Amino acid sequence: MSTAVETLLSILDLERIEHNLFRGMSPQVGWQRVFGGQVVGQALVAASRTVVGRPVHSMHGYFLRPGDPTVPIVYEVDRIRDGRSFTTRRVVAVQHGKAIFSMGASFQVREEGLDHHVAMPDVPMPEELPGEAEMRDYFLENAPENVRLYWERERPLELRPVNLAHYHSREKFPPAQHVWIRATGALPDDQDIHDCVLGYASDMTLLDTALFAHGRSVFDKDLQPASLDHAIWFHRPFRADDWLLYAQDGPNTSAGRGLGRGLVFTRDGTLVASVVQEGLLRITR
Repeated sequence: MSTAVETLLSILDLERIEHNLFRGMSPQVGWQRVFGGQVVGQALVAASRTVVGRPVHSMHGYFLRPGDPTVPIVYEVDRIRDGRSFTTRRVVAVQHGKAIFSMGASFQVREEGLDHHVAMPDVPMPEELPGEAEMRDYFLENAPENVRLYWERERPLELRPVNLAHYHSREKFPPAQHVWIRATGALPDDQDIHDCVLGYASDMTLLDTALFAHGRSVFDKDLQPASLDHAIWFHRPFRADDWLLYAQDGPNTSAGRGLGRGLVFTRDGTLVASVVQEGLLRITR
């Protein structure tokens, strides 16, 4: 297991400090604010620790304030309802006495029923695409410092975009992209962990897709990007340490905000999750 994956699992292994209270830490990698996917993943862990035998099927969260990576995050779980088939939880993440994130999550007993899903897009498989080492060489020669630092850092998730054109061009493209993604090491055989790792990963690249139509990137210095809300629907079991295709589109930008949508498929074409996020895309002056 890579060091980065071990760090990710330690970040998701929250400390229980009371019956419904959990404490999470952030990696000390010099970020000015906590990565949004980390808060999503940790909040899902906190909610899951209060539910037995029922996997999460949906979560809806709002980012309220930037997180401070230098201090712990306290997650308070409200056990709203334990029904015969569904369990509902509300989680509030707190730092410095103020809420930085709130989330509602629903869990369901597994049951049989109608079953269909849309087909996976016809794209190259991850083995046919450049690996991380090749992409580092591709990007780092003329990349800005912030982009270079991002690609040089060991990360718990490997990303393989199907098309790299957006990442080195100011050209305007249709707001859609396909990215293969997986953990860089084996994860435990616990579906809750795989769900929470996907929650962590789902905040990556999605908001950037809405910028394709404008020839811009979240790394632009005159752009203020930030996640505002985030929703995930978990449809079927999966493993986050095997390749997942994150098929994304950005159907709208307006009023300083952008909308991103994503479908997550296993490599055999099974749809396992759907994601929607709106984020701040404010041009600074």
